[in-house]
Amino acid sequence: MAKLKKVLCKNCKRAIYRSVGRVNENFKLGNNFYCSRKCESEYKTKRKKLICENCGKPFKRELSQISAHNFCSQSCAAIANNKKFPKRKAKMRACIKCGRQFLRRKGYFKYCSTECKNKAQPRPSLQGLIKIIRTKTQELGRVPTRRELKNINDSCRKLFGSWNNAVLAAGFTPNRSHDNRMYKRANAKAIDGHLCDSVSELIIDNWLTKNKIPHERNMPYPKTNHKADWGINLKGQVIFVEYFGLANDSSRYDRSIKKKKDICRKYKIKLIGIYPKDLYPKEFLEDNLKNKFKKILIA
Repeated sequence: MAKLKKVLCKNCKRAIYRSVGRVNENFKLGNNFYCSRKCESEYKTKRKKLICENCGKPFKRELSQISAHNFCSQSCAAIANNKKFPKRKAKMRACIKCGRQFLRRKGYFKYCSTECKNKAQPRPSLQGLIKIIRTKTQELGRVPTRRELKNINDSCRKLFGSWNNAVLAAGFTPNRSHDNRMYKRANAKAIDGHLCDSVSELIIDNWLTKNKIPHERNMPYPKTNHKADWGINLKGQVIFVEYFGLANDSSRYDRSIKKKKDICRKYKIKLIGIYPKDLYPKEFLEDNLKNKFKKILIA
């Protein structure tokens, strides 16, 4: 039978007995003795004794979790915070139109109801809406989009039936919708096997092939995620070709065109921009594209 030796628990100082071999080994390695897992955990975990600020109950918490205000539980923390920061009562406000008192729960409301708001701020008439559209068109130099006049969009839909009907009533041609734009994706394959995103791009790619102009699809712009529709390498000089099918249809698209032109200007890259007016009607396509690629065809 192994000889036992008396040692003390490092945490609670209670006497315990361990084998001589184990005692000698622990002394050699500098390890401590514990009477139980609980004592070992309590000794190794550095905790500080605190008093709950709400109920006064003592509790222990690790040093890293001690804050300016300490509570023994979440319920005690909630009780203390509710006392310190009581719920604000909603204020009463007078309606600007009818003068009736109403409860303002959140934000700032001038009117007690939608009816009072409509009476105070009547919706524009047919002629009023037409005047707004004409004024905005004159300001922008083009027909505005629904997003640019979203404050009258609902009124136009109710009085005219749709935004495009309102634009027609103002005497302008509406912007093309997503269903009838020429850029609509068709995923067509060109003669040389290049995949094109629209019929218009297919026409341009096939024209380049027929005129023996070597070209690559999706040429990356320097140091950006933008890609040119086509890239042409002419005697060491890189030329980008872009089909701007949505020019003047979308302000975001127009900003993208400007950014691409700025990049080409910065890195001295020649950019050939092709627009729908260069392709349609098709009887002028050949002359328009030959004029665009005149220097390349001569070389």
